[in-house]
Order: sequence, then C-alpha cells, then structure tokens
Amino acid sequence: MKLFGLAIVGLFAVIVTLSLISFSCSRQAEHYSTADFQALRKIDAHIHDNADNSVFMDVAAENGFRLLSINVDYPDFPPLDDQARYADLHFHSRPELFAYAATFRMAGWDNPDWVKGTIEHLDSSFARGAVAVKFWKNIGMVVRDATDKLVMIDNQKFDPIIDHLVQKNVAVVFHCGEPRDCWLAVENMMSNDMKEYFSHHPHYHMALHPDMPSYEDQISARNTMLGKNPQVKFVGAHLGSLEWSVDELAKFFDKYPNAKVDLAARMDYLQIQSQKDFDKVYQFFMAFQDRILYGSDLIVNPSDDPKVCRDVIRGKWLSDWAYLATDTTMTLSNVNGPFKGLGLPKEVIDKIYFKNAEASFKGAWDGGTGK
Repeated sequence: MKLFGLAIVGLFAVIVTLSLISFSCSRQAEHYSTADFQALRKIDAHIHDNADNSVFMDVAAENGFRLLSINVDYPDFPPLDDQARYADLHFHSRPELFAYAATFRMAGWDNPDWVKGTIEHLDSSFARGAVAVKFWKNIGMVVRDATDKLVMIDNQKFDPIIDHLVQKNVAVVFHCGEPRDCWLAVENMMSNDMKEYFSHHPHYHMALHPDMPSYEDQISARNTMLGKNPQVKFVGAHLGSLEWSVDELAKFFDKYPNAKVDLAARMDYLQIQSQKDFDKVYQFFMAFQDRILYGSDLIVNPSDDPKVCRDVIRGKWLSDWAYLATDTTMTLSNVNGPFKGLGLPKEVIDKIYFKNAEASFKGAWDGGTGK
C-alpha cells in the first residue's frame, strides 16, 4: 500500500509537472516575449521626424518598425514648409517604411477664402503622398478670431473641411486640448511628468488661467464635432485626451463607433491605472483591441544628436513593448512604485502594433503604389 501510495503521488507529480510545462508552452504560444520584439512587424503611428537625416528611419528599420510622422503647426518645431519638405524627402526615400500626416495653418482664419485655401493645400499634400491630416490643440487653446474669441473645433467653418476628408476617406488625427492634469492643481495630477512640466511652465498650466476654456469645454467641442460628422475617420491622439480614465474612454468608444485612439505620450496614465486596478485596464484593451493604435510621440529635430536619438527611440519602444506585450514587473520615473506589464495576447498586440494602423491610414506603407 505504501509503495502504491508513493506511485500515485509520483504519478500526480508527473501530471502536475506536465501540466505546468503544457501551460508554459501554451503561454509562450499565445503571448510574445521581449525576444520577439525585434522580428515582429510594427507601426509607430505617432512620431515627429523633423530632420533631413535618416536617423529615425534607420532605427525603425533596425527594430521592425514603420512610421507615421505627423506635421504640426507648433512653434517649437521647424516651420511647416520645412516639415513638409522633410516628410516628402523621407517618403520618397523609403515609402514602404515612412508615411506622414499633413496639417494646415490657422493663420488667416478670418479670411473668407481660408476654407478654400486650406482644402486646396490639403489636396496638394495628398497628391504628394500624405495619408492623414493633423488637427492640433492650437484649435481651442491658442487661435482667436477677429472678435478675440477662441476658435473651437466645433466651429461650423471646419465642417466643409472635415466633410471633404470624409469624401476622400482620409483619417483625421486630432489632438484635443491638453491632458486633464493641465486643469488640476499640481499636487492632484496623475502623472509625475506633468507635475514636473507644469511646475516649470505656469503659463501653460490652465488651472492658473480660469479665463481659458475648461477641460470639459475642450472635450465637449470635440464631441460636438464628432456628432456632426459621424463618418469621419477619427484617431484621437494621446488616448483621445481621455488618458486619465479607461472608463471614460470606454464610454467614448461606445458613443462614437468610428473613433480610434493612439497611445502616444500617455502610457504612464495607463500604467498608473493598471497599478491600481490591473484587471480593469487589461479588460479595456481586450474589449477595444480593434480601436487602439500604438504611438510614441517620439521626436527628432534637426539639431538632435543622432546617437542619443537612437538610444532614446529604442529605449522607449522597448519599455512600451514590455508593458503591453509581457507581464514583466517594471519601474519608471513617471509612476510611483512598481507595476506589472499587461501581457496582452498575440492577436491583440498584432492589432495594436500594426493591423489597426494599416486599417486607419489608407495607402500608407504600400511602397508608393497606392494599393
């Protein structure tokens, strides 16, 4: 009896061991690891390549990435004409790797020919290869009309432009306002990065400027625009400016079924939320896996050191991969304390890292064939 009992125990141990091996193999089959990063095809759908060198494209090629570079009417970037020239240069050099989003100037808003001129400019950009259009936060935050009133995105003057983009099946990448932290006291902000930034840039800290539109005003204007234009291919940059709550993002997705968002420069908000409620963030990604695009918001400007750029770009990509694709325990300066990677299944990672971007930006990365 004793030997029989030992045999049963031994058999049970073998079964358990085999089960653990089977589970381990199953997890490896269903999930990517850090070792898979290099080989898997990926798209960073939100970068800013503002230089005439090949640094960004070189590091992308080395790491299995294709790029969507976004032109922005931002005073700290090179002038728009230079950004367009760099984009044309990179697109014609590596069309299978590099795609770009055009943008437009808000200067001349009160000119009666502004809408016509903007549409003509965008059509010219599409003819040269642009696959999307960026609407930036200067709409709602900076630009004022002749009466000194801030121009919001729900202004009817934008309607014919957005309708034109719908007719051409061109995606709109829209950066609405700032993170909600911008309207909070520093001590109440979620992100350490935002705490640092707004502490040193009080002129941009909206909590100190109550005369400006509120966070809710920005989101309301954006949603009104989407309500008027339900067919627009909308990609909300930076988690659609709802970075602070996956619950609010889920409500947004439910209300606007054509909308998608990118992850650019807001990963820490997800990491903070998953640190507090891992299952909620995990289930959010599972539920909306078809509507989330990977983006980093990485920037290369003309004066940047190429070697530093390479290290920063690869480091950011690897960090984001570890959080999304693996269950690694991580620590980062923007998050207080350790947190665990989401370890999303392969099919979800494939959608976030390339399938959703390919579906959103017609004709991008097709080698310039237009297919």
